[in-house]
Amino acid sequence: MKVSRRFKENLIAYFFIGPNFIGFTTFIILPVILTLVVSFTEWQFTAGLKGMKFIGLKNYIDMWKDDWFISSIKNNLYYTLGTVPVTMVLALLSAVALNKYVFGKNIIRLMFFLPYISNIVVVSTVWFIMYADTGPITKLIEQLGVKNPPYWLADVKWAMPAIILMTVWMNLGYTMVIYLAGLQNIPNDLYEACEIDGANAIQKFRHITIPALSPTTFFILITSIINSFKVFGQINIMTQGGPGTSTTVLVYYIYQAAFKFWKIGYASAISWVLFIIIFTITLIQWKGQKKWVNYM
Repeated sequence: MKVSRRFKENLIAYFFIGPNFIGFTTFIILPVILTLVVSFTEWQFTAGLKGMKFIGLKNYIDMWKDDWFISSIKNNLYYTLGTVPVTMVLALLSAVALNKYVFGKNIIRLMFFLPYISNIVVVSTVWFIMYADTGPITKLIEQLGVKNPPYWLADVKWAMPAIILMTVWMNLGYTMVIYLAGLQNIPNDLYEACEIDGANAIQKFRHITIPALSPTTFFILITSIINSFKVFGQINIMTQGGPGTSTTVLVYYIYQAAFKFWKIGYASAISWVLFIIIFTITLIQWKGQKKWVNYM
């Protein structure tokens, strides 16, 4: 039996993608399907598979009566609204300034990008120390004349803003680099034509830069919102969801439900609600992109 060349090429291709496909199926697809099945059960995995009890939609119904779950949703929305717009605005302004007016761009870009690629444990620990009573942030505020500075991570009102400030600082470099890449793709002819028409810097920024960067902004917006709903590291290290439930977000509450209270079925149900929230937000953005995204 003669084997065709096309069959050989396909076989080689399957051979190369096979390990990745097996790994993706084993560690991504199957666990996702398993969490959907487990979400309809009451199960403490320490009891083994025999301890799994089917309860239908009870987990999905009970979570809306759970004050911690409701609080985690509110905190996550607060965190998202506090980090995403601020990071995007600061990153855009920094990218424009770095692209036009600053010397030593590569070094400055690296300095901005380093916090993003740094270990989240190290970054969180450093900021935890900075927020301490004797930390540099508190001492700086005292030097500015504030007699009773906030307790930051120990204060219900200031804990989440402290986390937001740290996250904006950490993500600013990555977002700025993405905007820099978008700025370099804008043709200079557009700016030259505006200058001939007498446009100033603000008018060029408003009518050329912002519309031309809309695909980049769309990409950053979607990925930033998704990442904001996956926040866990800094919460776990700096506040552990406290004080009270002021910094408890969805992923951290899933972790607590699964590995502190041993409610695997309940945690799986919350994870699917998180998936639905992210999917809905992303779908709305994709549907609305035609109205404001300008593909040049």
